[in-house]
Amino acid sequence: MVEVIKNSSDPAVRELIDCSPVASVVSDPRLPDNPIIACNEAFKELTGYDEDEIVGRNCRFLAGPGTEPWLTETIRQGVRERKPVLVEILNYKKGGTPFRNAVVVAPIFDDEGELAYFFGSQVELHEDSKGPSLARRVRATEKIKDLSKRQLEVLQMVASGLRNKQIAWELGLSEKTIKMHRGIAMEKLGAQSSAEMIRLAVEAGI
Repeated sequence: MVEVIKNSSDPAVRELIDCSPVASVVSDPRLPDNPIIACNEAFKELTGYDEDEIVGRNCRFLAGPGTEPWLTETIRQGVRERKPVLVEILNYKKGGTPFRNAVVVAPIFDDEGELAYFFGSQVELHEDSKGPSLARRVRATEKIKDLSKRQLEVLQMVASGLRNKQIAWELGLSEKTIKMHRGIAMEKLGAQSSAEMIRLAVEAGI
């Protein structure tokens, strides 16, 4: 179940992270300090925080004494430039336990092309993992290789934050055709949600 701030009724917010096994949040840059407006169960399990301790706060609440400021700035730059970013940063769970966190932050635009939300997802990296970045990139790239040229185009546009209507306009296709390509791409990638599609695209570097 997705926990959503009371004044947020946009179904796109729920669709983005609902049912995703990856810890995910959605924030609203139109509100002061870009607060989290939705989170899924996986995010609560990863961080140890309850819904009422998460919603309404900026994601920086996971930072602590050892958090790398230059990586925090990389995330902020991605937000300012409205571009997807992937960083591996030290964050802290509710009890103060530090953990290495692979963070993806990507913009989501509305049908008019205006910035509507930011999607964020987190994967904990274990200390004994060898070359986690390379391993994730290889896995993501191998999955994406199975996509057709058109499916890859759709995936790239989904990862850049565009909705189906905008992708259809950009490619000169019907929205129904885009939904078909998106569905096939999701199946080939083994993704259960748009959030997982975005993460795979960012991890693969496309």
